[in-house]
Amino acid sequence: MAMARHARAPSARRGDVAGGGAARALPSVPRHARPAIPRAHRAFAPPLVRRLLAAVLAAQACLAFAQPAPEGATGFEPKSAVEARRQIVVTADARATDAGLEMLRRGGSAIDAAIAAQLVLGLVEPQSSGLGGGGFILSWRTNGRRLVVFDGRETAPAGATPALFLGVDGRPLPYLEAVASGRSVGAPGLLRMLERAHRAQGRLPWATLFEPAIRLAEEGFEISPRLAALVARDPLLPANAAARAYLFGADGRPLPAGVRLRNPALAEVMRTVAREGAAAFYRGDIARDIVAAVQAPPLPGGMTVEDLARYRAIERDALCGTYRELRVCGVPPPSSGGGTVLAILGALERFPMAQFGPETLMGAHLFAEAGKLAYADRDRYYADPAFADVPVAALVDRAYLRRRSESIRFDAAMPRAQPGALRRAPARAPMLPQPAGGTTHLSIVDAEGNAVAMTTSIESAFGSRRFVRGFFLNNQLTDFSFLAERDGVPVANRGEPGKRPRSAMAPTIVFDRAGRVVLVAGSPGGPWIPNYVARALVATLDWKRPAADAVALPHVGSRNGPTELERGTAAESLAPRLQALGHETRTVDMTSGLNVIERTPDSWRGAADPRREGAAQGD
Repeated sequence: MAMARHARAPSARRGDVAGGGAARALPSVPRHARPAIPRAHRAFAPPLVRRLLAAVLAAQACLAFAQPAPEGATGFEPKSAVEARRQIVVTADARATDAGLEMLRRGGSAIDAAIAAQLVLGLVEPQSSGLGGGGFILSWRTNGRRLVVFDGRETAPAGATPALFLGVDGRPLPYLEAVASGRSVGAPGLLRMLERAHRAQGRLPWATLFEPAIRLAEEGFEISPRLAALVARDPLLPANAAARAYLFGADGRPLPAGVRLRNPALAEVMRTVAREGAAAFYRGDIARDIVAAVQAPPLPGGMTVEDLARYRAIERDALCGTYRELRVCGVPPPSSGGGTVLAILGALERFPMAQFGPETLMGAHLFAEAGKLAYADRDRYYADPAFADVPVAALVDRAYLRRRSESIRFDAAMPRAQPGALRRAPARAPMLPQPAGGTTHLSIVDAEGNAVAMTTSIESAFGSRRFVRGFFLNNQLTDFSFLAERDGVPVANRGEPGKRPRSAMAPTIVFDRAGRVVLVAGSPGGPWIPNYVARALVATLDWKRPAADAVALPHVGSRNGPTELERGTAAESLAPRLQALGHETRTVDMTSGLNVIERTPDSWRGAADPRREGAAQGD
């Protein structure tokens, strides 16, 4: 068995980026993103009140564009890539990576390793994922050469309405108030998704996959510096008694890094699910406790035990397109991630990106312009395909994307991009930008060449902050548009009973012309995810950067608002020249968590993002 070898670390070291404070100034909001006043207010409010309300809603949109990176930044630590000849695991925490590799060494499949790693992640980085959330798996099996998506996105309860996040006055709730409410919690999909994937592709017994996480929960694990920092700066956690008892000391202060933390309640839940299957989570005492937490004040939610019992994970076809001579595959709606990544790449394909490296003005300009086009389509068209006709094939069509890219000029930035005009597309209003965030990603390749890219989430850092049975409940329903319509035109991603909110998660696998896996990638980062993943693909495929360099590159991109530059990096120096081209720029922390595996001539190479605490390990 070949031991892992370490490749060189990224050559450029940047200063640590501490803190996660708000951006320095609020940007202007593109006209298409400015919210319309709800119809009831247009009809009855005096002109002055209507103007004031419009200003309030516009300010909310500004704040959404100006949000700091999801979960906030906690530093930058350069990391070496790891090379492995047989099998490799890259996750957001070394303890999860160890759990995944343990399963591979015991003869498990890539799916087995992903499940074991995810269960540990939910324990050691509870701000990002866990049993109370959901996600997407993109899985490639060499036997049968089959690529499949497992959709574990949360669902709205049967009592949900498009007015889910409107107050009694008909106005959208403040974002943090909505997050910390019971209304924000969707039926968790994680365990149903993991179980369905295991039944299809697992080799080890289901209960075996829970062993590392149960062991850590019972014996205790050290609080990491990142977890300690995020607990200390979160304004909502102390309000939840259960979360406070878990993560704060008797003196009311947040527990510091290095403290050994036990979670016997979560160990008990995992032991029950390991023994009885996922149904034990969705029915019985665990389900009743979840519902009680959701229905507790403030702003109790309408979830019932029936909503949990009816949850089902869905198996879907992957969404694939071409870039250069490669095949790029991701997840389809209800995630917008796969389509938005393909749209960014499709807009760039006619440009010689190899000539415009990451440090160049033109490289940043072209990437930001492609992002504007892709996010314009994302904001208008993407939603749960069971509730809205999403013309995804047309949106990622190569000829359509090339025509879209013709609006990109070398000498000037477009002020904003309009959504593409599609034949027979239903009339829809673009959704306003909203903050988002607590997410994790892992990439795995096993000894048979099977590959898994899995992104999971509880939405905001620590989700709804409602803590039950040792895990946080998600706030994924705040991914729905707070306004169901604009100027009488419906928003596709509005809240409805049983609906899955639109996601930005973008687990991605890239294949060469021979059909071999050449890249497995993904990242957390809320609405930034498609930009992060697309930039990593351009870095490896066009700029020929090795994995460790690709994930460490300074971030640049646009979500069809300001062109965003990663604070504390060389990207900041591009601002004056981008502004001269007409870009409105904004400097902000951009806390990606890219975990990437690439094929080399005789091995696999894995790299974890230096902005988080991830680790790669292999044999």
